[in-house]
This record gives sequence, structure tokens and C-alpha cells, in this order.
Amino acid sequence: QVQLVESGGGLVQAGGSLRVSCAASGRALSSYVMGWFRQAPGKEREFVALIRRSGGSTYYADFVQGRSTISRDNAKNSVYLQMNSLNPEDTAVYYCAADERAYLGDSYFSRYGMTYWGKGTLVTVSS
Repeated sequence: QVQLVESGGGLVQAGGSLRVSCAASGRALSSYVMGWFRQAPGKEREFVALIRRSGGSTYYADFVQGRSTISRDNAKNSVYLQMNSLNPEDTAVYYCAADERAYLGDSYFSRYGMTYWGKGTLVTVSS
């Protein structure tokens, strides 16, 4: 089982950039598909991005396509989400997630989520 801890959230002005990080422990990160999800106040959790175990394949929600980059460093047991051109609608708690079921498709994870979750880090974008 893996434990996930997010960091890097904070307050940023619209148009700015922010990188959130996820540190994994308990089991090698390379065993997991990794993802980022977010939940804005009063809204349901939604998928943001995922990255496959080797890092060679990524998948993004339409609303972040071209603005964000997910990456991973298996040697450091870490996953990152670089977010650019932020706007107030990006304000949310961002959650790191992991799943061992690499045979499942991107659409499955984006729709149903993953097995393991961190506690989240708050990103606030001011206008």
C-alpha cells in the first residue's frame, strides 16, 4: 500500500503558475499509475491528469490541456503537476492519487478515480 502526501499549494494571482508535488511512501512509485484530481468548493471531484508507470504516457482533462504538465520521478518517489495560466476557476483542493491497475484505461480512471488518495493541497487563484 502506498501513502501519498501533497505539497506546494498556495495563493497565486490569475495568469500565474504553480507546481504541486506528491511524495509517495510505503511502496515503490513505479508500481502505480499516478493521477491528479481536484475539488472546488461546492463541486464534485474532477479528474485533472494522469501519468502511466514509466512516465511515457499522459492524459489530461480538456480544461487543463496545454496549460498543465504532469510528470514523475520514480527514483524520488514523486509526482508533480505544473500548472500555468491559472485562473480563478482553477481554485480547488488538488489531490494526488495512485492505482496499481495499470491494465485499466485512461477513461476509467478519469471517470471513477483511483484507489489510493492523499489528503490534498489547496490552490487558490485570485483575480
